[in-house]
Amino acid sequence: MSFVRRLSVIFVLAALAFSVEIAFDRDPGLEQASRRTVATGLETIRFYVVAPGTAVAVDSGRRFLAMVSEAMRPAAKPVAQSPAQTAAVPSKPRVAPPPARPVAPTAPAATAPEPAVAPIQLVRVTPKREPPPILVLPEAPPVPVNARASVSPAELVRVTMRLKDNLTKEMLENFSLFLYVSKAEAGPLAQRMYVFKKDDGGNLAMLYNFPASTGREKDEIALDGTRQPSYTPQGYYQLDPNRMYKNHYSGQWHQPMPYSMFFNWENKGLQTGLAIHAATGIEITQLGSRASAGCIRIAPEHAAMLFNLIRTNYKGLAPRFAYDRRTATMSNQGVMMHDAAGNLKMTDGYKVLVFVENYGGENVVAALF
Repeated sequence: MSFVRRLSVIFVLAALAFSVEIAFDRDPGLEQASRRTVATGLETIRFYVVAPGTAVAVDSGRRFLAMVSEAMRPAAKPVAQSPAQTAAVPSKPRVAPPPARPVAPTAPAATAPEPAVAPIQLVRVTPKREPPPILVLPEAPPVPVNARASVSPAELVRVTMRLKDNLTKEMLENFSLFLYVSKAEAGPLAQRMYVFKKDDGGNLAMLYNFPASTGREKDEIALDGTRQPSYTPQGYYQLDPNRMYKNHYSGQWHQPMPYSMFFNWENKGLQTGLAIHAATGIEITQLGSRASAGCIRIAPEHAAMLFNLIRTNYKGLAPRFAYDRRTATMSNQGVMMHDAAGNLKMTDGYKVLVFVENYGGENVVAALF
């Protein structure tokens, strides 16, 4: 290839890279979607190509080694008897057999050839690792939308005002369901989830009031051997429409996560593993306290109802949160993305906003003074 052609190829590649950079700069969502596509492709190649190929290579190697070991094994030699052992065995007198009766000649019977017996090879078979168990739960019954949680009027007013004070006008106008979670360790609102629906007049009406469990708020060693934080970060979050799973299993913590609803939040280039999901086993008895690895746990029946409610009634266009390309992090402080004209950028998803804060509420007696 001549120098001019090489220079032309370099110029074309540079122009292509520059065009891609401009496209990503104008549309951060395109860059995020490209990263997800590449990550999904790499994971697919690892699961369907690399892992099976490695298993076949390992099994073939073991079979080859077994065959070589069997071929190199020395044959057993016959053991010669000593003269003393031969003399010790008395010989039996030979008895003449009785005379045989004459038999009419018959045609010789056709004998089938004996089948060839293949040599037995010892092959070590490695048992396949079974996938982790998945907790299968029944379908959630239809949710009565007009159902209200049994809370005192004073608590209802305090919680509603607390949520409205932390919502902007854009949030109230563009979301229809609000999940308010207090991750505080103590207080009347601590470790609870409050579900509010916006009515036609823009007012918030409480639908549910669930006991919950948020993160243990410390650094720990996960079951996969890595050091992981068990914090539930404060902030505003949307639900990821591509990661809503009735049955899910955490490979990091080796725990089932039924009715998982993952947050749509990218932090430093990594999609978060934080989600709202059902508690299982002993986790159910821990609801109302900090007990999770960072996710928000609620009771199985509450998780099933909420999962069904959101997927059935709250699909639609939702605002996109701002994205910082320098840190590859999506805002969880309520900052939304706008176009050049100042209009909100919308995307398909769920019209559900999750607000998490570390506020346990005020003591009723102290509030009177």
